[in-house]
Amino acid sequence: MTMQYEEVYLEERIVVGLKARTKNSDPTMSETISKLWGKFFENNLYDAISNKVNYSIMGLYDEYESDVNGAYDMTVCVQVSKSDSLPEGCVVKHIPAGKYAKFKIKGHVQKAVMAFWQELWEMNLNRSYRADFEEYTDMLEDEAEITIYIAI
Repeated sequence: MTMQYEEVYLEERIVVGLKARTKNSDPTMSETISKLWGKFFENNLYDAISNKVNYSIMGLYDEYESDVNGAYDMTVCVQVSKSDSLPEGCVVKHIPAGKYAKFKIKGHVQKAVMAFWQELWEMNLNRSYRADFEEYTDMLEDEAEITIYIAI
């Protein structure tokens, strides 16, 4: 079964959050990403980041070394209108404007996202590897609604 998506054009977005470098073949990749999410919430960074444009929390994948097999940055972040004051440890990233494949998924917040990525890696989608991101509008563990944008 092929996942359904809509092609959309997005304007550039500015985000602020915590960043880590990993790669899919790294045996500690899941742990690295889980710890990053944990640190974001434990340090109450959502409240500490100013100038938020909405209530969403995002998982951004960018600075790809090559493709699905290369290293990349993973950033747990929120979109901001400007990045004038940063909480300690936070970075500013720019999600480039461009064409994205927009997927909507529902389900358990971790299991549904992991299943999505595994299916995406098998898909014949012409990815650009500029930036990909998950947008969480609610964090209900078992019934999350997540929009995922993949640069094409």
